[in-house]
Amino acid sequence: MFSAPAPVEQTTHARLIVSTHRSALLRVTLRYRADDPLAVRMVFPAEYALDAAAPADPAPADGVEWVFARQLLASGLDLPSGEGDVHIRPGLGQRTVVELRSPDGVALLQFDRTELRRFLWHSYLVVPEGQELRHLDCDRALAQLLS
Repeated sequence: MFSAPAPVEQTTHARLIVSTHRSALLRVTLRYRADDPLAVRMVFPAEYALDAAAPADPAPADGVEWVFARQLLASGLDLPSGEGDVHIRPGLGQRTVVELRSPDGVALLQFDRTELRRFLWHSYLVVPEGQELRHLDCDRALAQLLS
């Protein structure tokens, strides 16, 4: 019987840049699944959502999730990369800057580059770089898009 590889999950810290002189340290969960081989996920605590939820709305139990291409994360470690909502670029020292944009605002985060490389390396053990399409279930992906 075939069993899917276990998902990769790594918790790390990021520094949310609030202003020139203010920042906040927060825990971020990085996730990768073989059944969604082109994507990585970053899950942030719900209180750091860019859109302020109405008081009656419950906060998401698992936090706020951003999904973007694994290749974007890989390329952004070495060169400024990204168009649209997610931009990733090398920062000073061993930092990587992730910029997340939504209609509600922009979040600028700094990660330890070594932590992001470790996460990518573990994801490549599950689905090697360049082999993503061999793991993609096109019928399921199309059904999700149309639902």
